[in-house]
Amino acid sequence: MDNRVASKIVLLKIWEILNQETDEDNPMPSTVLLKKLDDMEIPCDRRTLYKYIDVLNEWGYEIKSNRSKNNEYWVIDRRFDMPELHIMLDAVQAASFIPEGKTAELVKKIASLAGSRKGEVLRSNIVAFNTTKNTNESIYYSVNEIITAIRKKKQIIFYYFDYDCNHNRVYRRDHHHYKANPCATIFSEGHYYLVSYDSRFDKISHYRIDRMEGVQILEDEVVLPEDKTVLNMGKHKRQLFGMFSGETEKVSIEIHESLIDVVFDLFGDKIKIRKLDNEFVRFTADVQVSPIFFGWCCSFGNKLRLVAPQNIKEELKNYIISLTENYTEDKHE
Repeated sequence: MDNRVASKIVLLKIWEILNQETDEDNPMPSTVLLKKLDDMEIPCDRRTLYKYIDVLNEWGYEIKSNRSKNNEYWVIDRRFDMPELHIMLDAVQAASFIPEGKTAELVKKIASLAGSRKGEVLRSNIVAFNTTKNTNESIYYSVNEIITAIRKKKQIIFYYFDYDCNHNRVYRRDHHHYKANPCATIFSEGHYYLVSYDSRFDKISHYRIDRMEGVQILEDEVVLPEDKTVLNMGKHKRQLFGMFSGETEKVSIEIHESLIDVVFDLFGDKIKIRKLDNEFVRFTADVQVSPIFFGWCCSFGNKLRLVAPQNIKEELKNYIISLTENYTEDKHE
């Protein structure tokens, strides 16, 4: 390599090598670093190396050193630390909407952020989650189009499908396009959803992104609600049960004290809870009433009781009656 060219890239290569192959537990001796540069046909002696390291530090590329007979160098400024990377790896492994091939690809990329040696440690400690992975490989294309449309404030069209018992796609609306005003994306219970505003009914709609196909961005500007609080995603997410939307109602619920953590996990730890005379407490929250919400109420048996409003109590009673009727006789014999 031409010495003039080598002198221009030596700083880049020193930083590249140390950033990829060292950390506080794995410093690199100067002899090893010089050998790697020599293998790249980049001439550099020990004294010049010291100067280059000083230049990199002066410009904010922090390189630590252990001064000895054979100096050692390492980089400690990582964008993510090990616990953060572990959390991201676990999230990718557990997310059912990410296909198996993309999961392996993302795991490799995330692990590489830790540097070569720690990346090996991360990969060797990965736990195989018992998660059914999605087979829709086009989900990455759909996500890209959706976030681009959100950024550009444009409407989108797409096909939406379900699966039949033979795992064939059955398209809704007789294979006609859906048109949506994309607002945000939400990850919930292992699935990835598009949140959009339905201007016809002035409400929020949700679509599973892995059930969307042929997403296209239109030239039409998004239509957003006049009341901006409708798009409060944090509040909206807390009102949902299983991403099944419904009419928002303020409900009062009594629960046994053993379920307080469940309430905090779902509605946040700022929700006000009032102690009753027995072992029960009462709280009030905004929820979107749906069959999933009623199922949630029933899941705690006699440790939970919906006390208001009366019309929602009646709906819950009818829901329970319909469940019992479903088991009074075998309808499929």
